[in-house]
Amino acid sequence: MLRGGLLAVVVLSVSLDLRTEAAGLTEIHQAGYCAFYGDCGPNPEIGTGLIPHRVPCLSNTPARLLKGSHLDGLKKVCPMLFKGDSSTYGCCSLEQLNSMQNSFALTKAVLSRCPACTENFSNIHCQNICSPDQSLFINVTRYFNHTILNVPVRGVLEFQAYYNQQFAEEVFQSCKGVRLPATGDYVLSVMCGKYGAAACNTQRWLDFQGNPGNGLAPLAISNLLKAGDWIAEEENILPLNKTVWKCSEAVNNSPKCSCPDCEQSCPAIQLPPSKNQPFQVGSMDGILFVSIVLFAVVALLFMSLLLWQRCSSSKKQKAPSREEAVTKLSASEKASQAMYDFLVKAFSWWGRWVASNPVKVIIISLAIVAGLSSGIIWMELTTDPLELWASPDSQARQEKALYEKHFGPFLRTNQIILTAKNSSSHVYDSLFWGEKNFSGVLSKEVLLDLLDLQTKLQKLEIWSDKHQRNVALQDVCYAPLNPKNASLSDCCVNSLLQFFQNNRTHLNATAEQTVGKENGTVDWRDHFLYCIHSPSSFQDITELKLSCMADYGAPVFPFLAVGGYPGLEYSEAEALILTFSLNNFLSGDPHSDYVLLWEKHFLEVVQEFQKNHSEKYTIAYMAERSLEDEVNRTTWEDLPIFAISYLVIFIYITVALGDYSSCRNILVEAKLSLALGGIVVVLGAVLSSLGFYSFVGLPSSLIIIEVVPFLVLAVGADNIFIFVLGHQQSQPAPGETPEQHLGRTLGNVAPSMLLCSLSEVVCFFLGALTPMPAVQTFALSAALAVFFAFLLQMSLFVALMSLDIRRQKASRVDLCCCLRVPECEPVKRRDGLLRTFMRKIYTPLLLGSSVVRVLVVLLFTLLFCAGIYLTFHIEVGLEQELAVPQDSYMLKFFQFFNQYFTVGPPTFFVATGGYNYSSVPGINGICSSSGCNDNSMMQKIQMATKFPEKYFLAIPSTSWIDDFIDWLNPISRCCRIHSFGPNKGKFCPSTSNSLTCTFSKCMGSFQGILRPNREEFNKFLPWFLQDMPNLKCPKGGLGAYDTSVHLGSDGQVLASRFMAYHTPLRNSQEHTAALKVMRQLAADITATMREIPGTDPNFKVFPYTITYVFYEQYLMITTVGLINLALCLVPTFAVCYILLGLDLRSAFINLLTIIMIIVDTVGAMNLWGISYNAVSLINLVTAVGISVEFVSHITFSFAISKKPTKLERSREATINMGSAVFAGVAMTNLPGIVVLAFAKAQIIQLFFFRLNLIITLLGMLHGLVFLPVILSYFGPSIRKAVPELQIRTENPSIPLEGKEAPSIDQTSPNTHSQDPAPSPSLDETGL
Repeated sequence: MLRGGLLAVVVLSVSLDLRTEAAGLTEIHQAGYCAFYGDCGPNPEIGTGLIPHRVPCLSNTPARLLKGSHLDGLKKVCPMLFKGDSSTYGCCSLEQLNSMQNSFALTKAVLSRCPACTENFSNIHCQNICSPDQSLFINVTRYFNHTILNVPVRGVLEFQAYYNQQFAEEVFQSCKGVRLPATGDYVLSVMCGKYGAAACNTQRWLDFQGNPGNGLAPLAISNLLKAGDWIAEEENILPLNKTVWKCSEAVNNSPKCSCPDCEQSCPAIQLPPSKNQPFQVGSMDGILFVSIVLFAVVALLFMSLLLWQRCSSSKKQKAPSREEAVTKLSASEKASQAMYDFLVKAFSWWGRWVASNPVKVIIISLAIVAGLSSGIIWMELTTDPLELWASPDSQARQEKALYEKHFGPFLRTNQIILTAKNSSSHVYDSLFWGEKNFSGVLSKEVLLDLLDLQTKLQKLEIWSDKHQRNVALQDVCYAPLNPKNASLSDCCVNSLLQFFQNNRTHLNATAEQTVGKENGTVDWRDHFLYCIHSPSSFQDITELKLSCMADYGAPVFPFLAVGGYPGLEYSEAEALILTFSLNNFLSGDPHSDYVLLWEKHFLEVVQEFQKNHSEKYTIAYMAERSLEDEVNRTTWEDLPIFAISYLVIFIYITVALGDYSSCRNILVEAKLSLALGGIVVVLGAVLSSLGFYSFVGLPSSLIIIEVVPFLVLAVGADNIFIFVLGHQQSQPAPGETPEQHLGRTLGNVAPSMLLCSLSEVVCFFLGALTPMPAVQTFALSAALAVFFAFLLQMSLFVALMSLDIRRQKASRVDLCCCLRVPECEPVKRRDGLLRTFMRKIYTPLLLGSSVVRVLVVLLFTLLFCAGIYLTFHIEVGLEQELAVPQDSYMLKFFQFFNQYFTVGPPTFFVATGGYNYSSVPGINGICSSSGCNDNSMMQKIQMATKFPEKYFLAIPSTSWIDDFIDWLNPISRCCRIHSFGPNKGKFCPSTSNSLTCTFSKCMGSFQGILRPNREEFNKFLPWFLQDMPNLKCPKGGLGAYDTSVHLGSDGQVLASRFMAYHTPLRNSQEHTAALKVMRQLAADITATMREIPGTDPNFKVFPYTITYVFYEQYLMITTVGLINLALCLVPTFAVCYILLGLDLRSAFINLLTIIMIIVDTVGAMNLWGISYNAVSLINLVTAVGISVEFVSHITFSFAISKKPTKLERSREATINMGSAVFAGVAMTNLPGIVVLAFAKAQIIQLFFFRLNLIITLLGMLHGLVFLPVILSYFGPSIRKAVPELQIRTENPSIPLEGKEAPSIDQTSPNTHSQDPAPSPSLDETGL
């Protein structure tokens, strides 16, 4: 940016050439006659300007024959006027030629990128000043009398220049596309004054160069463009009309202009490949079509199967006898029996032993938990989003590390966006621009208030107790032109006030101005209107004569200073933008403490300003530290919400576990101590997991602390409910001790608990294979926590259960065992309300009618197909707004940022080492000026900006190598060497007037294209990077490029970067799309550059923006999610298959139901506005674990049931295990989830309240509605091994209605049938 402004000044300085173009009234308009000649001193009407304003003398005399040094000068400066050694005439003196040479040195440094433009531009000014036919197209209109060495002369004050319209247009067209490599903008943005590049045309371009108000033109020039058939009213005036080179044509020995500078040189633009067309079938969405077809096919198959089974029901086979069943065991059934026998015996023995030694087990368990939990002392809590969501091995992290290795961390941004309340716009009638509408925020009152705020922030000084020193802005600010010893005015602060150099006097200045015949007053608004079109100007065209350059030496582009304007109408902007750019420092550097301290007080000052001006302004603001501060603040503020959530769950478990026979026994039959023990089991498992990983050095995160307890509660509470309720409903056998009874109960229920817990443990451990750190650490922590929870349930909780049984048997009060109450007469045990509801109402309603069951299957199939459709249309990403609480000041900033900014973040194309930058092919493979490859890096980036909707690029890349070539050009005085004296051989800056470097240029004269050799490249590049740009040499690299090239000790380029700008990126989807297409573009550039001889095969170009590392996850999160969920589901299926005795059908139904829950969950996320991202993925992984709890217990209960038909077995499983699942999983989660709705953090409300509510409700619906029905149709037949297992597994605690369970027909509307057998259905098939 900096150099672009200085370059512009140089371009404008070509007006200096015009100082030799006028002299009094021109009476003779004839070929061979001059209009002016020689130097008549300074212009008396113009005060001090940026350069000396010397004017020519009136001389309407014949042109002079040029000889000797005079002729040599013409051949060097204006070779197009040379006609021969003895026949060349001209109207310029040798002094004028020398001045032209100096002026052209400045101009060609900018325009030399395009030889045709340079030639045409030189030609038009050479014709004006030196043409022997000057009087034909020059007419002097004003002059002044002057005396030089006692000789009276007349100096020219104003003249008219007549140009053929087509000739002038063609010259303009050859230059209009030339760019400034340092900014990516057009040269015309600084050569057209108040109009800028967008509104510039031929007339405005020439008029600006002839306007003394620009601070560069020495006199007034009226440029008159005439059509080809124009005839002068005054005789003999003939508009200038010479040959013009098109920018697409080669000039002399120079090549044509390159594509970025000349659209006509571009190859036929190939439209980029269109985005992937959406999958459609006709005009219908393809996924919708597939979902409909899938539902139709499944429904048709299901109904056909039902019909076929009813038709073939008369061919039922007689059930085998028990003896036949026993003798016909298959290998898998024998394995099933052996497996189940082993598990029942093992858990029964273990339960008896623990129940017999409860105190020992409790002490050992608590000791182990305490030992593992002690590791929390060394726990590292990761809060850095980068460490949470980006894998250290990811491409973006590696590229970030490589970028920071060579160029350091990216700058820190501190920003304020200000809008005015109830402030009306006004119309300003400008002498230069006419009537312009100014918005309410663009008033002097507002600007003065903003200036006060800016000044206060710039002068901030804060005492650091840690470092015992004051910290000021200059200690931490980005100072492009003085990075090593910055002063306050060197700091990069961008705002509209920089158009006035942050000076109140400049802002209040007014001046009388005459434009044409109109007189008036100009003020800050005229200066503003000028600067927004020409931000790089050192002096405007008004009588204010103010610079547009910022006080730190760079231009401030209007899109960085104002926002919310239509088109290019900056005066109608709705917001003012103030930006402080600070250096970023590595942790451990004291300056990292300084910058955090300064940002903290920056926020305090802005908040105070907002409070004091709340009636006048709306202010949005942020510091670089703001997002992390707000996330941490809301996380800690919401921890009490989680604590309340756990407390609610604890209260529920306490109440629900109790088995109350009468009011008198409430204190004895209460299960408060047992519920507390259950909570201890959950917390002990979580703390042991966290402590263990802290011992091994694995960092944790707040997500783990918040989510894992919920997961373990769901798993742990479910198992606890199954165990406790199973024991409550079980009656001890005659002669059975309490320890034996407890062991038998554990033997009955523990296999199911093992099935679920082992499935989840393997699921989560395999889920840890994901590359995403947050998901990885969550999966590892969850796996170990679930594993520890199961172990503690089998040990600590069983021991506590044993003690509780003893307490209750002794009629002692819960939690106060020293108190006893009189024993009451035994009360006949009755079913609890929930189990009674499930037995008498819910199960008959669900399974009592074939119509209901069919509707359930069809409804859930429809739900699944809809979930598939919605899953394919869910938004991927996480908006920044969701990361902060609803009361955060950052929400206003995000809103204003998206509303008012018109340019997106900068993006860098980073080229690594291994490329031969110093070779001619290497230079041509990168640069964009004349002679560069058509497929060079800069050319490709330039072409990408033509398709902003695809590539998301708004401004082309800057190019240090192009400016370096221009800097080396011997025409300029940028690169010079001391030829003698003490500094012989050293660099001589352009500001030096020492004789030792007057004639010694770095590069000698050249033909064709300027390219340094390897030695010259390595020698001069460091000089270029440390050369401060100035009016004499605007191409110096300090500030713009000194940090863009990393040089090795031998001068080799180790890495370099090229900066472009994105279009505004409003959401996660656009950020992700921009990253994807930038990588594609960089890969294409890499492939092309690797073809250049000498390039290392490992060389690459990659894009880098500070946000890429956060959005990279969304490029792969769909694939990662599918793999992660598959890694969870596959072991779930395998464990179910093994522990269910190699029962493939049960394992498949289990898996299908879990998949349906996950798919429907994602579909519901879409409907409820929850996007898919890493936080969602963590919850979906959790959903697999919770779904296992909802599904596997019922499937296991169905599989081991001894009932004769599938329908009865499904009914039994629903009544007994369904009630435990509802009480232990659904009702354990729901109260705690509802509490989370009151959290401040939006991310908790969305991804913990809404998503967990969806998971719990859908898991409950599938587990308690769909699964019993589908098992009644497609569940496995009763296993032949079951008769042998009945003796061991028969549980008198599971009675159905009466002595025998009724068939489906007895619970259906057909209960009056005389046939006790089930009605013909799939119930008795082997399906």
